[in-house]
Amino acid sequence: MRQLSRIETAIYLFGGVLMAVGAGCCAFLWYSEVFSWVYLAGAVLFVAMQVRQRYEGNNPTIKRLRRIMLASGVFFILAGVLMVDTSTHFIARFISYHDYIAYVYNKWVMFLLAGAILQMYSTHRISNELQKD
Repeated sequence: MRQLSRIETAIYLFGGVLMAVGAGCCAFLWYSEVFSWVYLAGAVLFVAMQVRQRYEGNNPTIKRLRRIMLASGVFFILAGVLMVDTSTHFIARFISYHDYIAYVYNKWVMFLLAGAILQMYSTHRISNELQKD
């Protein structure tokens, strides 16, 4: 795996902290209008640094796990967009109220959970696979 520079590592960690703070504050409905944007900014920073961390080897297992990790990044960003929507209701203008409540409102939790599970799985497996090599 390509190692991140010190600045990239700091951005990666800062994005993770912003994600944790933003998700926690939104979950407890504490200034969710502000902290949903904080989460989204953190998710973009976190995922951007994950994309920069490439794998140059030939191991197909690690390549597959990297794709899973990138899918979890997409889930994190989708969770951020839906989190912002939960506090601003911008998608509600385009669909009916019933459909909005049924399919969009507060569904960020599912994407966040799916992204977190995939992230933990792929991170753990990649570290094990890299130790084998």
